[in-house]
Amino acid sequence: MHRPFFYESVVYNPSQSPERRYKMRKLKKGFTLIELLIVVAVIGILAAIVIPNALSAVQKTKQKQTMREIVSMATACASYITEAGYAPDAGNQAGPLQSGSNFMSTISPTFMKVCPITDQWGSPDQVYTGTAVSNAYSIPAAGLGDDDFLIFSLGRDGVVGGSVTYTYQAGNPENTLYNMNSMDDFNNDLVNLNGAWLHAPRISYIGS
Repeated sequence: MHRPFFYESVVYNPSQSPERRYKMRKLKKGFTLIELLIVVAVIGILAAIVIPNALSAVQKTKQKQTMREIVSMATACASYITEAGYAPDAGNQAGPLQSGSNFMSTISPTFMKVCPITDQWGSPDQVYTGTAVSNAYSIPAAGLGDDDFLIFSLGRDGVVGGSVTYTYQAGNPENTLYNMNSMDDFNNDLVNLNGAWLHAPRISYIGS
């Protein structure tokens, strides 16, 4: 037996107040152009605030992790010097690290479980040992020996320099720390000589 099919219809209710009927009609119409523009403006303001902060946080994480890796490599070099009396591959290691090089095989895994080849931006880590240290940043050869080592990252842009170009200062070599004021400062090199930061963020370098 088939049941009768009924259509449900909306019946006008005169007891509804004019305000209620107006609200119901407004809901059916959806958003007005002005309301949509306000929503778009709010989203734009939030994006202008959130996106730069997010990008800065990503770069700061890469910078700090790169600095930690440089400190780990410097510690491994110092441990090797304590035993051997000279830096790993002293006088020969001069430039970007390469897999299978004498420096890499000397450091890892005996003094460092895994020695990174690139920084967190994907550019090769730069290492100079012994008298080869004088080949970078115009560091004077006078006073350098086989137990010296220089480790640095070229920063986010992967090229020497940055918003603050590093120049070695013999009288006060650690007087070239810099403040992080803008995204461009992530392009600055991170330079470590014999375990001490010569060029790095003034706040972040402490304890890194």
